[in-house]
Amino acid sequence: MTTARSAREAAVVANPAAAARDIVLRQLTHSPKSRLQLRQKLIEREIPEDVADSVLDRFEEVKLIDDAEFAQMWVRSRSQYKSLARGALKRELAEKGIDPELAQHALEQVDDATERQQAIDLVRKKLRGSIDLSERSERDKYTRRWVAMLARKGFNPSMAFEVTSTVIDEYLQEA
Repeated sequence: MTTARSAREAAVVANPAAAARDIVLRQLTHSPKSRLQLRQKLIEREIPEDVADSVLDRFEEVKLIDDAEFAQMWVRSRSQYKSLARGALKRELAEKGIDPELAQHALEQVDDATERQQAIDLVRKKLRGSIDLSERSERDKYTRRWVAMLARKGFNPSMAFEVTSTVIDEYLQEA
């Protein structure tokens, strides 16, 4: 491990721009990344900041780095596969260094109806047939759990309570 690290360090010293390009290409091979994520990786690997910025600028010019496209893809993917609401997605995009305006544009892909349906589906998925919700204490306990689960996924509290209440009412009517 030390020899690989020392070889990597020697490559950075010998030609920091080439080392930076290699690092960025390797990072983009694994998954799409925002400019900030790539910049952090370059700084972590001891690439001088001016070289990092220069290399990242060039990658943006040739459209290998595009924060707007990254934000669109991120929202589409995380909304669909993780059922995250706009609140959570907005936080994640901010953590990845996406400009608030680009983030807002990407979040427009998720409308209120889609978000509400995702919340309903999540609560229904948690609802098991063996749960007795006819008792007030059990209903309250599961309401708290499911509202908390929805909150962790970025749903606003009023929607979480409303959706949970609706799903429980439907369940009780069917039982």
